[in-house]
Amino acid sequence: MQGMIFNIRSFSVNDGPGIRQTIFFKGCPLNCAWCHNPESRSREKENWIKTNLLEGKVFEEPVTIGQWVTTDDLMTEILKDVPFFEESVGGVTLSGGEPMAQPDFALELLKKCKQASVHTAIDTCGYAKPEDFEKIIPFTDLFLYDLKIANNKKHKEYTGESNDLILTNLKLISQKGKSIYIRIPLVENITDLPENLEILKSIISQTRGIERIDLLPYHFSAKNKYERLKKDYKGVTNEIYPKEKALKIKEFFKNAAPTISVGG
Repeated sequence: MQGMIFNIRSFSVNDGPGIRQTIFFKGCPLNCAWCHNPESRSREKENWIKTNLLEGKVFEEPVTIGQWVTTDDLMTEILKDVPFFEESVGGVTLSGGEPMAQPDFALELLKKCKQASVHTAIDTCGYAKPEDFEKIIPFTDLFLYDLKIANNKKHKEYTGESNDLILTNLKLISQKGKSIYIRIPLVENITDLPENLEILKSIISQTRGIERIDLLPYHFSAKNKYERLKKDYKGVTNEIYPKEKALKIKEFFKNAAPTISVGG
């Protein structure tokens, strides 16, 4: 079976426990105003302008973002890193984009990882059919699960979609007894509003299996990616998220999970 990816990162330490290999799926159903991976949105291959510095001169090189790969192709790469997984209690993380936008491909890859005794994680926005989550849950050890905006109207305004499916799938994963890391992007005056954080904390407190909360401060560094893709940058701010504000939010969530981090 083939799927569309745009990157493979070995020796990743921010996408689950231990040393991991993170596979970035191409295509995402959401259109978040603060998206820092614009190259992940489209399911199609895209042209990208890569800049190279040679002897003080800058050269531009056109490259293609996105490639079709088979699960066997990926397993060949994954198995190379097994010694590092075993040493660090790591594994494989499917990220994106959104891996659940290619559910059959993700399912086949997860099954093969489990056959090889590799720990599996999915980094997901949660926007997918519940029946697709039902299929992959038995083969997924950990869910890195995004929670952004509790208010449905506001969620649709800033991501393009309702949060109904997201909350439904979070409940489903919890009921199945899976380990969950919640990821909350901190975007000033949008996701970090007190009323939003209060409701997200309430949702978290009612959800079993949450082992960790990662607070992810917004950064406008993705602006260069938009320029290289020749896309308009519609970032919500050009300011780095204030560190002191992030630390206060970390304190706010201190009793909501065993581990709270800023930055993942």
